[in-house]
Amino acid sequence: MDRDLVALLGFVGMFALMALRVPIGVAMGIAGVGGFAVLSGSTPGLNLLANVPLSVLTDYNLSVIPMFILMGAFASHSGMSTELFAAGRAWLGHRRGGLALATVTACAGFAAINGSSVATAATMSQVALPEMRRAGYHAGFSAGLIAAGGTLGIMIPPSVIFVLYGIMTETDIAKLFAAGVVPGLMAVALYIAVVQFMGWLRPASMPQGERHGWAERWAAVRALWAVVTLFVFVLGGIYGGLFTVQEAAGIGSAGTLLIGMLRGRLRWPQIKAALVDALRVSSAIMLIVVGAYLFGYFLTITQFTQKAVELLVHLPVGAYGVLALVMVGYLVLGAVMDELAMILLTVPIVFPAMMQLGFDPVWFGVIVVMAVSLGMICPPVGMNVFVINSIARDITLMGIYRGTMPFIGVDLLRLLLLCAFPMLSLWLPGLLA
Repeated sequence: MDRDLVALLGFVGMFALMALRVPIGVAMGIAGVGGFAVLSGSTPGLNLLANVPLSVLTDYNLSVIPMFILMGAFASHSGMSTELFAAGRAWLGHRRGGLALATVTACAGFAAINGSSVATAATMSQVALPEMRRAGYHAGFSAGLIAAGGTLGIMIPPSVIFVLYGIMTETDIAKLFAAGVVPGLMAVALYIAVVQFMGWLRPASMPQGERHGWAERWAAVRALWAVVTLFVFVLGGIYGGLFTVQEAAGIGSAGTLLIGMLRGRLRWPQIKAALVDALRVSSAIMLIVVGAYLFGYFLTITQFTQKAVELLVHLPVGAYGVLALVMVGYLVLGAVMDELAMILLTVPIVFPAMMQLGFDPVWFGVIVVMAVSLGMICPPVGMNVFVINSIARDITLMGIYRGTMPFIGVDLLRLLLLCAFPMLSLWLPGLLA
């Protein structure tokens, strides 16, 4: 059978399985193994199924993923997210839309010790959403704000998506982390601008809280010592050359556990819950990784990847024209696919083409992560939106999606700015060279 036809049928079969609500990792694995078996025989296909999961799950480089997720789970169950929100409320709560501003800053702070967008959104939904609703904020806008704030979890380091991109492309993960700082801060500033604009446009929808005294403000800041310690220790250790990214993830999770226990915040019930949460999230991620690797072997044997790279490189639209087409593709895929699946499925195809066109691998990593983060809040399959809806059942999906629209708009603006001015993301990694 013609290899191009088999590759096409493989993609059709994978998306058909996804449409039938088969888990993404399983759908990719079935299509990959099935297509590989069609071209190479049933025995090589079964050998692929036997060997790839073992090699992926025992890969030392990928150990960083469950460790950073465990670090975030310990931080969540020890109440660090609550402290971040309390500090933001103490300093910003008296302003127009103060609780919304506190939520944005708390999302950014929690993202600095948690590498998952979904975990950030879920945690802040439980911490900030009830407070905002009690204060009279519009439910859909509040949920949309938290969904958008959750995307900071995969932009501000440490980030699971940056780790995967770095491993797949052999790009320095430490530089990727540094490159995400400025775009992450830009997102915080633009989200704050949206809240301020909404407060000016509809003052009744953005109530002001009571002003906290200076003693309360400084007490709230002092309560953040654990968050600051973890952030400085983990990233400082990486950039100071004290340990690798993998070691930093393990030390960070152990340090979070130790701090939580010393503060009396993590006892056995909380530790058990954190371990279960981390295991659940890590298992889902690794299933997608295994499925993507299986599908990747299938694409390799069909030579689809090489042909796609050649096609992209020789399109008569110039380097930035190809980049624009790739970004549009990511935005379309983001509406129907999980961000991990997008990264694992597309990066092996588009990354070689982007390198041949002369783009910087670190900068392109930031652009890709920004594009897939938009998929976390875009209809019809915005993962963060579904997570928040599962927590706040009385807020409809449509209401949350409407709440995300202003933030999608400023995210698109941020993406355009970073495409036009690459140094916005590259100057900080340049200092590490």
